[in-house]
Amino acid sequence: MPAGADPINLTHHFLIAMPGMEDERFARSVVYLCEHSARGALGIVINKPSDISLRHLFEKVELPLGREDLMAEPVFQGGPIATERGFVLHEPVFANDKPSDESVYASTMTIPGGLEMTTSKDVLEAMATGAGPRKVLVSLGYSQWGEGQLESELAENSWLTVGADAAVIFDTPVEQRYDKALLLLGLQSWMLSPDAGHA
Repeated sequence: MPAGADPINLTHHFLIAMPGMEDERFARSVVYLCEHSARGALGIVINKPSDISLRHLFEKVELPLGREDLMAEPVFQGGPIATERGFVLHEPVFANDKPSDESVYASTMTIPGGLEMTTSKDVLEAMATGAGPRKVLVSLGYSQWGEGQLESELAENSWLTVGADAAVIFDTPVEQRYDKALLLLGLQSWMLSPDAGHA
């Protein structure tokens, strides 16, 4: 990298696991990066459903789920960190339907590129009443990389990267998300040899 150049920033990008990914937790995974800076990266795996449905999760937190459209939706395994905590990836929600710098919820990260991730229970409470964001992905746990860790995994050809498309997260059946993310690069999984990058 030339002196004075900005470090790579993959916020609002997908990480797509290469076929040779040795870490079983990330094999064939697509990770949506919520944050990437010199300090590290944080993301949510968007294509690994758990065996818990949103209806079951809401029962566990003693809330009704007032959204018929979400009853059977799975809770995702967002990554190996904080697997007992919920993370809600969603389209932006505006107070009084008007954009503002203030999030509607107590603990929301606004992701440049147009999505938000909320970790406070008030987003679930809104969904319980039938309100809340229309498009959501709820995960238990998240994925995290320390300073320089993701960059070295990229250098080892562990991941492909592409700008994120919210339609892959919210409008694509789970089993098609890996292939849909690859298509954003014009690739299909058969084109990727597990031996890529190894002499």
